[in-house]
Amino acid sequence: MASTHKLIIMNLRKIYSLTAAIVLIILHIGQVKAQTESKDLIGRWNITLDMDGREAPSWLEVKLSGFKVLVGYFVGDDGSARPISQVHFDNGKVHFSIPPQWQDSNKDMKFKGSLTQGKLNGTIQYPNGKRYPFVGERAPALVREKEPTWGTPIALFNGRDLSGWHADKDQNQWEVKNGILTSSKSGANLISNEKFEDFQLLVEFRYPEGSNSGIYLRGRYEVQIQDDYDKEPSNVLFGGVYGFLTPNEMAAGKAGEWQTFQIKLIGRRLTVVANGKTVICDQIIPGITGGALDSKEGLPGPIMLQGDHGPVEFRKIELVKAVY
Repeated sequence: MASTHKLIIMNLRKIYSLTAAIVLIILHIGQVKAQTESKDLIGRWNITLDMDGREAPSWLEVKLSGFKVLVGYFVGDDGSARPISQVHFDNGKVHFSIPPQWQDSNKDMKFKGSLTQGKLNGTIQYPNGKRYPFVGERAPALVREKEPTWGTPIALFNGRDLSGWHADKDQNQWEVKNGILTSSKSGANLISNEKFEDFQLLVEFRYPEGSNSGIYLRGRYEVQIQDDYDKEPSNVLFGGVYGFLTPNEMAAGKAGEWQTFQIKLIGRRLTVVANGKTVICDQIIPGITGGALDSKEGLPGPIMLQGDHGPVEFRKIELVKAVY
């Protein structure tokens, strides 16, 4: 009887061991399958929303955290890049939610979509309850195969009038006073008529105390101009690429002083020299920033001067095109 009992116990142990092994294999297969499916979603996405007939840009990045959890970053048509604690993805369906940022609501923004034939389609429900359809395409890498040579400097601002520029609103507060391009109050943004790909840009500017402006490169990546003298550097303050790249030091001068940016943009690679100090050195811009004109990163774009936040003046805007 004892030997029979031992035999039963041994057989049960074998069954338990085999069952445990099978469970582990099933879990591993499921994990591998999930990771394989996730590869189709992982990466950066340029998103275009249809907001009541108006195209509005957004951006999404999905990353793998650990073995199977997906996390990410999201940029809406306004605001800065925000983290996503978990992106849910199963059988081609993706969804996540993030808290409101500048919206006057306690409700989350909700993203729902499907991945089909390499494209994302779905809807984004804003905190105010409105729901907009979107289409997402993979963002281009924008890698340049060789370093450029540089052409002849072009004066984008002629010191006399607004030739070569247009406002994004009917009410345009931009004007030229005594040779200085001036936005004396919050209003329209000013956009260059010409579009550019890779370039070096030199701007001289000043602003009053407490003001806030910026320069959008290709109309998509905002370099912050803001009264941040003597503050700790941040990606939402002076010299930062809004929500993405943080300067290595705060180089802002005092309000009322003339200041300079020397900016070089090659593909996604950005260098910013602020008031003679290299604060961003050959860093990668991941995607568009809030307030961008569009999310079509593979195309040339204009220079846009932010005028919808606060007063600002420019006395020099000079650009050199890259030549390949």
